[in-house]
Amino acid sequence: MRRRQQPPLPKRYGLDPARLRLPEEGNWPSLREHLIHRLPRVEPARIDEMLRAGEIVDLEGPLGLDSPFVPGGAVWFHRDLPAEHPVPFDIPIVYRDDTILIADKPHFLATIPRGSHILQTALVKLRRELDLPDLIPAHRLDRATAGLMLFVIDPASRGAYQTMFQRQHVRKEYEAVAGFRPGLDFPVELVSRIIKEKHILAAQEVAGPPNARTRIELLERRGELGRYRLHPATGRTHQLRLHMNSLGIPILGDDFYPVLTDKQLDDYRRPLQLLAATLEFTDPHTGELRRFETRRSLQAWTDPDGWAAGPAVLAEAAAPAPGHAGGPGSGHAGGPA
Repeated sequence: MRRRQQPPLPKRYGLDPARLRLPEEGNWPSLREHLIHRLPRVEPARIDEMLRAGEIVDLEGPLGLDSPFVPGGAVWFHRDLPAEHPVPFDIPIVYRDDTILIADKPHFLATIPRGSHILQTALVKLRRELDLPDLIPAHRLDRATAGLMLFVIDPASRGAYQTMFQRQHVRKEYEAVAGFRPGLDFPVELVSRIIKEKHILAAQEVAGPPNARTRIELLERRGELGRYRLHPATGRTHQLRLHMNSLGIPILGDDFYPVLTDKQLDDYRRPLQLLAATLEFTDPHTGELRRFETRRSLQAWTDPDGWAAGPAVLAEAAAPAPGHAGGPGSGHAGGPA
C-alpha cells in the first residue's frame, strides 16, 4: 500500500493542512497566478497575504509572491475557518485505552470537519481536549444522532477497526422515540433500496435490489408514543430514519423525514430522538468480545417538556473563527443513523 505523504505543516486547531496538487500542464507565470485561478472564492489579496507570511509551503519550505508554478508539484496551507455556533454539550468518554476510545456523542455535533462544521465537530474537539492529534473515527454518526462512537488512537490500528465497520462486523443497537401506530405488529424487519445523491440533503427509498435492512422492536408504549429498539444490518445513509418513516412513525425531532424543514444551526430544541445505544464487536487485535453501552437517554421519553423547550443554557452568538474568514476554502471531506 502506498504510504500517505506527510505534510510539511503541523496540524492547527486539530486539523491537517490542505494539500493542493498542481496540474502537470499549464502556463501560469507564477504560483500566485495559478492559486488565483484555482481558488476563485478566495480574494487575491488574501492569497497575497498568505504568500507574504510564508503560510503556503511545499516540501522545500515557504513559498512567496514570486515563486514559480511547478507542474505536477504540490503545496500545503491551512484553510481559513468559518465562524461557527458553539455546540454547548460535552462528549463523555465511555472507555479509553492506548488503542481506542469510545465517546458518547451528543446531538447536534457533527462527527468530522465538513462544510460549515469544522472546529465544532466531535473529531476536532476530542483531538484538542485530549491532546490526541492522530485520533481518527472508525465510523460516523449523523450530526443529529447521539450516542456511541469508536475512535482510534493508535495510527497503526486504524485499518483494522475501520475495516471492521466497513465489513459490518459490529453489532449495533439504536433506540428511538416515535409515535405509536395501532395495527403495526412488532418485531418487524424492513428491507429496501436506499440511495443518497450528492448535494441533495435527504436520502430516498427507490425500486431496485435491496441494500438496506433493519429489524425494529417496540420496547414500551406510553399513550401515543413508543420507545423502539432498532437493529441495522446495513449502514445506508439515514437508513433508520427512512425505515421508521416508511412505517408511518417518523422519529420525533426528525427535520428530514417525512418533510425537509429548515432549522437554524443554533436551535438546540427538539433534538432527533435517535440514540446509538450499544456497540458490540470482537476486537480485531485482542480477539476479545467487547460491548459498550451509552450513558445517555432519549429526552422525549424521560422529559418530554424539557425536550420541546430545549437546553437551559443555549450557545451564544456564533463564535469568531481563529484566523481569517473567507480564506482558502472551508469544505472538508466527510451510517445508518
